[in-house]
Amino acid sequence: MLLKHISIVTTFAVAAVASSAWAEEFRLSSTSIAEGAKLSPTQVFEGFGCHGGNQSPQLTWTNAPVGTKSYAITAYDPDAPTGSGWWHWNVVNIPASVTELPTDASRKGALPKGAMEIRNDYGVSGFGGACPPPGEMHRYIFTVHALGIDKLDLPKEASNALAGFMIRANSIGKASITAVYNR
Repeated sequence: MLLKHISIVTTFAVAAVASSAWAEEFRLSSTSIAEGAKLSPTQVFEGFGCHGGNQSPQLTWTNAPVGTKSYAITAYDPDAPTGSGWWHWNVVNIPASVTELPTDASRKGALPKGAMEIRNDYGVSGFGGACPPPGEMHRYIFTVHALGIDKLDLPKEASNALAGFMIRANSIGKASITAVYNR
């Protein structure tokens, strides 16, 4: 009886491991940025003493969770000396049919129809590049959030805190790339 029990448990364990190996992970990739790598001058802000291209990176995501109805993309610096970090980019209401944004999508007008950019912490809608204080290394977390609703009902002048709350309340999965930058 004990051998039969061990055999059944082993069979279920092998099946569980095999099924989890077949399930693809929600992933974010980019031709512009890489996990743990330093951002290029292309993604650096132009202003506040920084000199860069201020271009949003190319982003591609795959294997979204079942039930994804829309996406949001955020770019956040948790190391900013503000007490609340720094929001560099926040795009909501990206249709579920979209799985890629090209380089500089924010300024080129290449965002999908219906997408909305929230005002960043520089005070403008769109992407605002890296610009940490001199001598400090900061992390920049680019995240695509899979949402279980078609659209976030946010006012045009929504704060990043409100957008973040609504994104997290409706998230069914997320994938990130964390890059770094110092000057």
